[in-house]
Amino acid sequence: QVQLVESGGGLVQPGGSLRLSCAASGSIFSINGMGWYRQGPGKQRELVAGITRGGSTNYADSVKGRFIISRDDAKNAVYLQMNSLKPEDTAVYYCNAAARSSRYSAYLEVWGQGTLVTVSS
Repeated sequence: QVQLVESGGGLVQPGGSLRLSCAASGSIFSINGMGWYRQGPGKQRELVAGITRGGSTNYADSVKGRFIISRDDAKNAVYLQMNSLKPEDTAVYYCNAAARSSRYSAYLEVWGQGTLVTVSS
């Protein structure tokens, strides 16, 4: 079984920066796509950024040019560098990955527990 644990959330002023980290642990054979989602107050969960195993990335229009997603396969980790933060970026951020525990098992979608990011003065 694979678990994801996020870290790096907190309170930041508008215009500031934060870096979120997510580490996978457990019985990991391989990880395919990884990504970050967020759910703001009263809103549905939405994709923020995704990264494939080959390193291709995609971003929500609202964060393009401000957020950067990256991954370190040696550490089974994915990161989200968030710059020029705005109050509307306030949300619980969730890490997501498609992982499998052996070469014979299917990829399963795994979610972290979430980390709160609050952008406020």
